[in-house]
Amino acid sequence: MDKSGGRKVMDEIRSFEKANLFDLGHPLLNRIADSFVKAAGVGALQAVSREAYFTVVDGAGFDASNMGPPSENAGSKKHRFPNLRGERSKSLDAFVKNTGKESLQWGLAAGLYSGITYSMKETRGGAHDWRNSAMAGALTGAAMAMTTSERTSHEQVVQSALTGAAISTAANLLSSVF
Repeated sequence: MDKSGGRKVMDEIRSFEKANLFDLGHPLLNRIADSFVKAAGVGALQAVSREAYFTVVDGAGFDASNMGPPSENAGSKKHRFPNLRGERSKSLDAFVKNTGKESLQWGLAAGLYSGITYSMKETRGGAHDWRNSAMAGALTGAAMAMTTSERTSHEQVVQSALTGAAISTAANLLSSVF
């Protein structure tokens, strides 16, 4: 491939990052929908990649926990998706279901975070700083903790909120460095 072809591909990728996929009539809705779709795609890719990894590791006979030859307790291995082993049709159904669930979770987290940061920026008169990121990360972390399990304790919600706030704030502060 020549250099001009490489530049065209890179230009396409850069324009994809800047362009909105939707025009729903309001910037907040556009941003939420755009973030949801992009993150859901990343979540689906991550779930498919993870399952492909486990399939290769299992097919090669390696123990996924230490990447060595199979151990004596190979029968007691824990799989991320235990119901993916078995009949081919059931395994495909479980794979699709889990991939969809994971992509939905990624999309919801990104849409919620993006919507909160946009709303905070508008509420604070256009200010976009670490405070917006911390608040959006905390609210998104708490919401995700409450929706990912049936029996979530308040300690888990608080821990997820603190983790979300810390990661989001660090990303915001480091974005000015790079």
